[in-house]
Amino acid sequence: MKHSFIEDIELGSKNALMKIRIISYYINNGENSLADLGREMDLTVPTVTKLVGELIDDGYVIDFGKQETNGGRRPNIYGLNPNSGYFVGVDIKHFRINMALINFKGDLMQTKTDIPFHYENTQANLESLCDLIEEFISGLNVERKKIFSIGINISGRVNTETGHSYSRYFFSEKPLSEIFQDRLGIHVSIDNDSRAMAYGEFLKGVVHGEKNIIFINVSWGLGMGIISDGKLYYGKSGFSGEFGHLTAFDNEIICHCGKKGCLETQASGSYIHRRFMEKLEEGNTSILNKKLKNGESITIEMIINAAMQGDMLAIDLIEEVGITLGKHIAGLINLFNPELVVIGGSLALTGDYLFLPIKSSIKKHSLNLVSKDTGIKLSKLGDLTGVVGACMLARSKVLGLI
Repeated sequence: MKHSFIEDIELGSKNALMKIRIISYYINNGENSLADLGREMDLTVPTVTKLVGELIDDGYVIDFGKQETNGGRRPNIYGLNPNSGYFVGVDIKHFRINMALINFKGDLMQTKTDIPFHYENTQANLESLCDLIEEFISGLNVERKKIFSIGINISGRVNTETGHSYSRYFFSEKPLSEIFQDRLGIHVSIDNDSRAMAYGEFLKGVVHGEKNIIFINVSWGLGMGIISDGKLYYGKSGFSGEFGHLTAFDNEIICHCGKKGCLETQASGSYIHRRFMEKLEEGNTSILNKKLKNGESITIEMIINAAMQGDMLAIDLIEEVGITLGKHIAGLINLFNPELVVIGGSLALTGDYLFLPIKSSIKKHSLNLVSKDTGIKLSKLGDLTGVVGACMLARSKVLGLI
């Protein structure tokens, strides 16, 4: 398999850029005839014929044969070869990792979820992460040379353009993306986890035509991804969306960012976990009491599962967080007037236990005239939102689409 036009992207080759436009068209619109493709892209038929012919030779495009018509000459239909390239996504959560593989068309081919992994900001932990990624890639049913890129989601401050992560694994001035790439031997890009989740939901989830979207990631931490006019919003250095670090409370709880009073300290999975453990120590009843007595560590995933089984202590804390979040999401709606707000992340897996208090609180605190046109939806992709977004970002970045 040749990688000619992909390797030419960084050189800014006009020929390569036109091929990227064609591939992007096939990704977004499906198969078409050369004449229709030329009209859509404002290119002459000879030019399109030449470019598509080269893409066929490289293995990226397939001639599907004659199109069925009601009469007249039937044109050949061309489209993307889904098996011409693949992209891997890695979604790092606080206590586990999800990984997935998509083909060139964006179809989910293989997934591996809930891989045990406890994040620690150490060199050894980074090596362990690389080992897990390598193990996943080695077990895939595709040739390694056909994996064009790996997208890795990391929480906190991530500059995707330079490849630096300033919240995790910042051990040297060398970009983290290069460290991964040297270790794995495949092109790697990194991005903020909430932004990747927003992108996954935008392309494959609950979004249907909306172009101005706020995605709220309610997991161990609290983050936000922003899509403005159909494009991811990064900010100057890629640090946009730090919703969890708005100063919201006059408390003495030190956030992991080092400051006090952050929204995340009372509206996140880490808050629920902390308060849940405190309430167990105070003598409150939960179906997890037995695990605690047996010396087992209680995780946020256990608390979420307990809520789904009707555990009132877990449900009450999740509803409390929903009310708090709704109040502050109302502020975002008043500021940005988005078309859609999507609620995702691990706590969103509790469904209405989180979603209904959020909606009620938004209605109470937002301006009616502003919020009446804003849809509020739960993530459609659920626990796969982040890893799907990581895969899609890997593809889009290689093709220079974002």
